[in-house]
Amino acid sequence: MTGPAASADRGALTRSAAYASIAVAALLAVLKTWAVWKSDSTAMLGSLADTGLDLVASIATLIGVWIAAQPADREHRFGHGKAEALAAMFQVVLIALSAAGIAVRAVGALVGGERVASADEGIAVSVIAMVATLALLAWQRHVIRRTGSLAIKTDNVHYQSDLLLNLAVIAALVLDRVIGVTGADPVFGLAIAAWLAWGAWRASSEALDHLMDKEWPDDKREAFVAALAGHPELRGVHDLRTRTSGMHDFVQFHAAVDPRMTIAEAHRVMDELEARIEAEFPGVEVLIHPDPDGLVNEEGAAAEELLPAEPQGDPQ
Repeated sequence: MTGPAASADRGALTRSAAYASIAVAALLAVLKTWAVWKSDSTAMLGSLADTGLDLVASIATLIGVWIAAQPADREHRFGHGKAEALAAMFQVVLIALSAAGIAVRAVGALVGGERVASADEGIAVSVIAMVATLALLAWQRHVIRRTGSLAIKTDNVHYQSDLLLNLAVIAALVLDRVIGVTGADPVFGLAIAAWLAWGAWRASSEALDHLMDKEWPDDKREAFVAALAGHPELRGVHDLRTRTSGMHDFVQFHAAVDPRMTIAEAHRVMDELEARIEAEFPGVEVLIHPDPDGLVNEEGAAAEELLPAEPQGDPQ
């Protein structure tokens, strides 16, 4: 099965990805601590700091996805999906702090003319780190395809940068120790810090979108309206509002129907619309407000009619 996972499976999948991240980060933290001790490399120190923050961030991710998977309760009627966005923002803060710390260390090493003591250990550990990271990324991508988890997406972005980071460490060690290029190690350390800062900036945007209840992308909204448009008794749609919280989508809108309909008939139309929506957007939570055709109490964008106009016949 490759489609979206059922609600019960989503929690298990996201937790498995978080557990895998924690295991990989813990292993690499031990190996990189040993490599820093043997090599005295600024680039490797940056890689260690990044891995240490990976470990903390992965624990935060596990907590976030666990909370987000909890069902709605009396105090959180829309569920706990925003816990994922909060976990993602926590990761962003850690990544930014890591970048700042590495940059300070690299500048100090560059000014002081420090050299790498040994390269073999750092290169070996970086190769191991790349292999472990590739395996983790493959599993995370599988989980993201099945769940759409924001916290796992942010974790995945960070670990993608780890591949380039480990390549940079290898290049720095080879240039500084093997070839003898003075200052190569701290310069690469600065480059790693800049890369992490850019990654933090990118990763923050989607988390902020979830926290601020940003509307769905235009193409998704258009597909939603198209799913409604074919109903023969629906005369109009306005005040469409959409948002995403964690793994859950929420929609509300006003649906115009024949004003001569009874409440029971209007309710039947709403049920049929909900069935259409569920078929096209499984799991979305919908709130529909039926209106008699021609009644629009809203103003501005909320009053805009979203259904395509009926085609006019040829003039006689």
